[in-house]
Amino acid sequence: MTMRLYNTLTKSIENFSPIAADGTVTFYSCGPTVYDDAHIGNFRSFLNADILRRALQLHGFRVKHVMNITDVGHMTEDDAADGGGEDKMAVAGRRIAEAKKSGKLPAGAEIDPADPYAIASFYADRFLEDARHLGLQVAIEERTHPELMPRPTRCVPQMIALVEQLIERGHAYVAKDGVVYFSVESFSAYGRLSGNTLDKLREGEGGRISAEHQAVKRHPADFMLWKPDPTHLMRWPSPWGEGYPGWHLECSAMARMLLGDEIDLHSGGEDNIFPHHECEVAQSCCASGRPAFARMWFHTRHLQVEGEKMSKSKGNFFTARDLFAKGVTPAALRLELVRTHYRTNSNFTLQGLRDCQRMIDRWSSARSSLAARSAGSGAGPFQRALIEFKEALADDLNVARAIAALNMAITEVAAGDLLAELAALDAMNSVLGVFERNEALQSAAADDLASKVEALLERRRAARAAKDWAESDRVRDELTALGVRIKDGPQGTTWERAV
Repeated sequence: MTMRLYNTLTKSIENFSPIAADGTVTFYSCGPTVYDDAHIGNFRSFLNADILRRALQLHGFRVKHVMNITDVGHMTEDDAADGGGEDKMAVAGRRIAEAKKSGKLPAGAEIDPADPYAIASFYADRFLEDARHLGLQVAIEERTHPELMPRPTRCVPQMIALVEQLIERGHAYVAKDGVVYFSVESFSAYGRLSGNTLDKLREGEGGRISAEHQAVKRHPADFMLWKPDPTHLMRWPSPWGEGYPGWHLECSAMARMLLGDEIDLHSGGEDNIFPHHECEVAQSCCASGRPAFARMWFHTRHLQVEGEKMSKSKGNFFTARDLFAKGVTPAALRLELVRTHYRTNSNFTLQGLRDCQRMIDRWSSARSSLAARSAGSGAGPFQRALIEFKEALADDLNVARAIAALNMAITEVAAGDLLAELAALDAMNSVLGVFERNEALQSAAADDLASKVEALLERRRAARAAKDWAESDRVRDELTALGVRIKDGPQGTTWERAV
């Protein structure tokens, strides 16, 4: 069965075939930037990459999957090709300092807000914890193979070597301001991935980028590879002065170091296409001399929440651990984030979480019933469903159709060989990855929520006893804001997380 995937580079669906003769797939994913907790929009991209990896494994491929954890280089204006603004680690430091003053630091966050390495390490650990709860295989493997989730701060020599090679080959230059830039005019395919052209980029240049900054470049779209800056928060010695790398450079260097000059797959969110992935292609191809960096590009589209753009000001901004604290199982969150096709915008809803949980519970119940019955013979519904399941995944990772095949099998009367039926159901779960994650997490955040709720309920009881109905209503509003639903009954007031 041939896997077919949409390739952003060619704008078409293609048969997938790995470079290596032994069928090993080399796969690089752009991971999180660890200056804050990853939100569910980030995790939609990471989980779709995980589903793709698992689908390839189900179809018999061995996959070497690498995902970076970016701990340096991101600026507040990353949408410009060579960045700009302020180091995001500095922003995180101020946020942590403010949280310390207000007593609202996350549990375990007793870190120095002026230490960017401590900030990055703290949020990297939290990301890995969330990622393992959600079943990202690369994060699970990281426990024993940390090189599979490289961090740029540990790979600076490889970045410097890559820049030296680009300068030597005439694809990069040191400008009058001492910054090393990549020359986009030296790479004729620049813009192919994103659909940009150099003329369009020249016309659209300006805005936040100063005229003085642009004047030193050969072309306005030339992007930064290395910036000497002895005052920058995180900096290293280099042939061009003490400074820091451009964030596009990091992924090219780490992918090359761990997977080679040309790889099979590269994934990320659609917002990575330009400038980040376009710049990766240019510098990687020019350094290696190969016509391609990644043969296929896999991009996940954006996530909305309840039909709107996710925003803290709208109250619809969620991290994974926010939802775990409300009692959402990792299984339900995982399924809700991947069940919509990766090339369509997804609308995350709390009702969708509830629907996913009910669906997973049905699957788990069916598995338990199957394991308890006596052996039969022949091909049963799950074995037939597995064929359709694999066909759906081979069709540009159509997870919705794969889930439909599983749900149809659930409605059929159990029949067929017991062990083969269990094996078929477990094979489908090897991609969906939900059975082993179908329990609520007992976390410090959940314990903290319980303490807050009990304190508020005590305030409400006192207000009601004093007939202070306005105060009672205020407390109820606070409980609602915490994601809690209360119920008054003959035995007193009970509460539950309102998912």
